[in-house]
Amino acid sequence: MHHTGPPGHLAPHIPVDDYRRAQTTGQPIIIHTTTHPTARPARTYLLPLTVAGAGVIGLFGVVAAFLALLDFAAHTAMAIGGAAGPIGVGGITLKLFRAPK
Repeated sequence: MHHTGPPGHLAPHIPVDDYRRAQTTGQPIIIHTTTHPTARPARTYLLPLTVAGAGVIGLFGVVAAFLALLDFAAHTAMAIGGAAGPIGVGGITLKLFRAPK
């Protein structure tokens, strides 16, 4: 017989002598379990916590890189806009940025 359930949920072993004595006399078999279920060791939680921590650090890195890229793009737009001066198309001129005073 194969046990397919989780470990620790199988009935304890009954010795053959006690089982046969109970069969012949009709006496009930009383099973006392005194062991407590074992807790999971702390190292089983280490891998999931390590993966989650690496994911959080990676996400912080992506956000920091995105913000640095936005900062660089804003500075580049300011430099180009300041150097180009007013832009005119068909007689309509548009000044993108104020000239520094």
